[in-house]
Amino acid sequence: MAAFLVLNSGSGPSDPRGLTSDEANRLAITRFRNYEAHGRAVTITVPGTTGGLIVTGSVDYHGKLGYGVVHGTGRDTSSDGLIEWTPTSVFVHPMANAPAHAPASPPRAAWHSRPLLSSGSALDTSLAIALKLGSDRPDNAELLPQNGAAWWGRDQVDGHRVDVMTGPSSPGRSGTAGKVRYWVGSNGTLYRVRVGVSSESEPVVIDFDTQEYVPVKPVPGVTPTR
Repeated sequence: MAAFLVLNSGSGPSDPRGLTSDEANRLAITRFRNYEAHGRAVTITVPGTTGGLIVTGSVDYHGKLGYGVVHGTGRDTSSDGLIEWTPTSVFVHPMANAPAHAPASPPRAAWHSRPLLSSGSALDTSLAIALKLGSDRPDNAELLPQNGAAWWGRDQVDGHRVDVMTGPSSPGRSGTAGKVRYWVGSNGTLYRVRVGVSSESEPVVIDFDTQEYVPVKPVPGVTPTR
């Protein structure tokens, strides 16, 4: 079954209901849809007490590799620059004037690496969650309602009509709190995920952008999973 991670707050009906079989089937294939596409363009909005971060880039769901550009949303721009990450490592390339979008070919030098933190960092938790939103097989639709998945309402994302659903609870998962909330299209396409992170009072938002996915090229020292 999926490692569904997410949300502890947000708008929705006061009395969510259980999933219909169609809704459960669509929720079960959202991660598989991402994997089928090989990767997705993403915008990850990370909260912070002194100013948040926005990561704009792409995730390769075959190679378990993400790449993009980071911009601070407060006065502190010390984290601005390029970023690439795997399930275990983060590689950063600081830039004083980071571009709006990461270059298709990452620079070959001036990268700094560190372990991806499993807890205590809203950014690292967000990066790890983004990588987990793709799977090479559908999840078990029959188990989702049994484990607390629910329908919360309807919405629109970039002109797409979607159903808003929560995934099953995952108590004890490091770095997260509550349940995941998914914005799912009529064919199982995932358009948005909101994630409650235990280190922050506001949720992380992962938007799957509609622009064409640009394949991720690894920086020196990174070997994608195949």
